Amino acid sequence: MKILLIGSGGREHAIAWRLAQSKLVDEIICVPGNGGTAKEEKCRNINPADCEYTETLTGNDAIVQVAAFEQVDFAVVGPEDPLCSGIADQLWSCGIPVVGPKQAGAMLEGSKDTAKDFMQKYGVACAASKTFTDAASATAYIKEHGAPVVVKADGLAAGKGVVVAATVEQALGAVNDFMNDKKLGNAGTKLVIEDYLQGVEISILAAVSVTPKLAAQNQACILPFVPARDHKRLNDGAKGPNTGGMGAVAPLSDVTPEQMAMFKKDILEPTLKGLAAENYDYRGFIFFGLMLCKDSVKLLEYNVRLGDPETQAVLPLMDFDFAELCGAIIDKDESGALKAFEPKMQWKKGFQCAPVAVSGGYPGSYKKGFEISLKGNGNLGKNTKVFIAGAVEQNRKSANLVTSGGRVLAVSAFGATFEEAFKNAYDGMKDVDFNGMFYRKDIGLPGAAESGEL
Repeated sequence: MKILLIGSGGREHAIAWRLAQSKLVDEIICVPGNGGTAKEEKCRNINPADCEYTETLTGNDAIVQVAAFEQVDFAVVGPEDPLCSGIADQLWSCGIPVVGPKQAGAMLEGSKDTAKDFMQKYGVACAASKTFTDAASATAYIKEHGAPVVVKADGLAAGKGVVVAATVEQALGAVNDFMNDKKLGNAGTKLVIEDYLQGVEISILAAVSVTPKLAAQNQACILPFVPARDHKRLNDGAKGPNTGGMGAVAPLSDVTPEQMAMFKKDILEPTLKGLAAENYDYRGFIFFGLMLCKDSVKLLEYNVRLGDPETQAVLPLMDFDFAELCGAIIDKDESGALKAFEPKMQWKKGFQCAPVAVSGGYPGSYKKGFEISLKGNGNLGKNTKVFIAGAVEQNRKSANLVTSGGRVLAVSAFGATFEEAFKNAYDGMKDVDFNGMFYRKDIGLPGAAESGEL
């Protein structure tokens, strides 16, 4: 079986690594991939810009051409941008199945306003909110409502479109930045302003298989993975600026069965009902960003793909065939394959800790092109694996990797206990080095989790 994997981050390296472990998989075409997937077993990177057969095609059209030329059996989409621009619709129309929702369902991440309308329509537990299309109305609402509030840009903003405002002045500043100064471009032309929720954040990734036919047969399904936690602040103790994620841990000892039951009843089940009622063709993954409040669990956001860096902590815990799961999600015959797969979804008894190493200066400006010293080519022992994000091959003649992004890599380690996983991860980090390298020292420890919404 040959699989197309779209994306270039640490999440995609983890997906490629997990897929390559399947006996069902012969080759994984990574478009464009990164320095990690270039070295991974069964993987081959292809940049559509370098292919003669893509001619003058760009964007999704070029990716579809690669998929057709390589005659892949199905595609897995890592990031949200191609999903929100309809890559799944295009691939399915060419007869290529996709793990990733079609465009209509992808707008649950592509538009905060669409997501909030969906939550309210189907009774998904979430913060109260209002949507604004002009700065004057948003400003007036904030002055009347007061702070704290959460200001969210409606569109995709690469993780930069949410401001938790402790004061009215901070909230008004966010409105001015997004709507007047257009610091996020068109993503900030519409804003969602939410009530602030106090609690601790967690992430739950899940497999989804919903089509009108499956819904009609009562076979539509969402299967959640083990809960995880992303640490977004740059510095230890959840201090400093917000980032794309400084590390993740899974599963979580502080999540109770009662909270998981509330998540299922108040969030997962109404979400499944809504996906079916909207007649979405949603075959892929969904990310539930949750707030564990004092007496409730509330949904902060949907992502329509696997999270990063949560994927680097969750996928190594899978004690089942990930490629087989992808096939069940696609469910070509629409016969309820994902629901039937549930008994196979078993998890290793233990913990995974995955701190992220970033370039000096991140999330602000940083330099690129520093050579990475990486012991064992990223395989740092039986229970430790390096997942590359922002790094590429130095050149075609060299096996060395050089930094190319802010978040450079994650060292993901397993342990029978969290303490063992933590030690293995940070021991592994000692075998990695590059100029300006920085990482948090407290991923998964008490006090490292952010409270409030980020």
